[in-house]
Amino acid sequence: MKTFDVTVSRIVPGSADEVFDVWLDPKSPGGLWFGVERAIVNPVADGLFYHAVKHEGRSWPHYGRFIRLDRGRTIEHTWVSEATRGVETVVTVTLAPRDGGTEVTLHHANVPDDEMGRGHKEGWTWYLNVLAERFEKVAAR
Repeated sequence: MKTFDVTVSRIVPGSADEVFDVWLDPKSPGGLWFGVERAIVNPVADGLFYHAVKHEGRSWPHYGRFIRLDRGRTIEHTWVSEATRGVETVVTVTLAPRDGGTEVTLHHANVPDDEMGRGHKEGWTWYLNVLAERFEKVAAR
């Protein structure tokens, strides 16, 4: 199966530690697992996660295992879903301080090169925008 990598980046107006904490907290608005249909998240090395996302009238389960967590720097985990054709892909999030905020760079490796796989670029871009909006709202208060 032919695969490709997705990389998206966004400046978020929060510290790298704050972005890291929000990303991993299912109870925190703007976090990856916030507001999904169901989330089980154990954010430790070798900890597992499951989350189900409602999209287009159905539930989309996602599974993975945390590989590396370095607060304020890196979040790395596997990512398996119907859209990856059950293939274990790897998501690496790098956090770097930039002008009073954090540059969040997400690299998703080994994604199947088909319509559902290519949809990950749009999905991750959407998510980074949600994350940035959360911090913009906090900064505006």
